[in-house]
Amino acid sequence: MTQRALSTPPRSLRRSVEGNGSSADRTFGAIGAGAAGALGLVLIGVAASVARVAWPSIRETGLSFVTTSVWDPSRDVYGALAFVYGTLVTSFIALALAVPVGLGVAVFLTDLGPRRLQRPISSLVELLAAVPSVVYGLWAALVLAPLLRTTVQPALAGLGGPLFRGPHVGFGILCASLVLAIMLLPTIASVSRDVLRAVPAELREGALALGATPWDALRLVVFPHARRGVFGAVLLGFGRAVGETMAVAAVVGSRAEITPSLLAPGYTMSSVIANEFSAASSELHVAALAEVGLLLFVVTVVFNVAARVLVARSREGATRWRRASAGEPA
Repeated sequence: MTQRALSTPPRSLRRSVEGNGSSADRTFGAIGAGAAGALGLVLIGVAASVARVAWPSIRETGLSFVTTSVWDPSRDVYGALAFVYGTLVTSFIALALAVPVGLGVAVFLTDLGPRRLQRPISSLVELLAAVPSVVYGLWAALVLAPLLRTTVQPALAGLGGPLFRGPHVGFGILCASLVLAIMLLPTIASVSRDVLRAVPAELREGALALGATPWDALRLVVFPHARRGVFGAVLLGFGRAVGETMAVAAVVGSRAEITPSLLAPGYTMSSVIANEFSAASSELHVAALAEVGLLLFVVTVVFNVAARVLVARSREGATRWRRASAGEPA
C-alpha cells in the first residue's frame, strides 16, 4: 500500500464528512446558543421575580429607601443606607488588605518564586477557595473575634481618632473585614496569576536583556501590560466581598447604624437578609428585604460583568501581541 493511499481517507468517508459536517455544526451551534440563551433567561427571570416581590417596598419608600438609615420593622419603616454603608466599608477594607497580598502571591507564582514551590502554593490558594464560608465565619467567631477583643482592638484604641473609638467587643466591622480579606485572597491571587502568565514572555526577556532588574521588568513592562486584567481581578474580589453572607453575618455585629469607628458593630445587605428573612411577618418587611436583595443583585452583576470584560480584554491583548510578534494575522 502506497503512502498516498495511507494518507488519503476513503472517498466514501470524505463524502460522509462533507455531507454531515455542515448540518452537525449547525445543530451543535444551535444547542450551544440555546444553552447560553437559557442562562440569560434564568438571570432575567431571577431579577424579575425579586423585583416583583420587592415592588410594594419600592412603591412605598421610593428613593428614601437608599437615602435613610432607619430600619424599624415594628413600625414598617425601612431605610437601607446603613446596610449599604456597612457593605461598602467592609468590602473596601477587605480589598485594601487582600489586594497587596494577592498580587504578591501572583507575582511569586509567575515571576519570582522557584518552580518547585509554585505548584504547592497554587494548591494552597485553591484550597483556601474551597473552604465553605460558614467555616470561615465559625473560625472568625471563635478565634478571630476573641483575639481582636483582647489584643488588637486595645492596641488600635491607643492610636486614638474616630476610626478606633468604642468598646472592645471583638465583633464588628473590622472583624468582618478581616475574614472577608482572607476569603478574597484566592480569587484575587488566582485571577491575577492567570493574567500575569498571559503576558508574553518575550516582553520580560526583552526588558531583562536591556538591563532591567526583575522588579523593573514587573513594574515597567508586566504590570502595565496586565493592568486591565489585574483590575478585573480586583473587581471580582469586590463582587465576592459584597455578596458574602454567612461569614460576615457571624461576626459583623448586626447593628443598623452608620458610624466611622471600625470597632463598632455594623450590618451588611447580605447579612440582614440572612438574619431577618425567616422572621419577617408583614408583607412590607418581606418586600423591603427583597428590595435589599435586588439592590445587592444589581451591584454584584455589574461588578462581575465589568471584571470579566476587563480580564477577557487583557487576555485578548496578550494573544494579539503574540500573533503580531510571530507574523500571524490578528
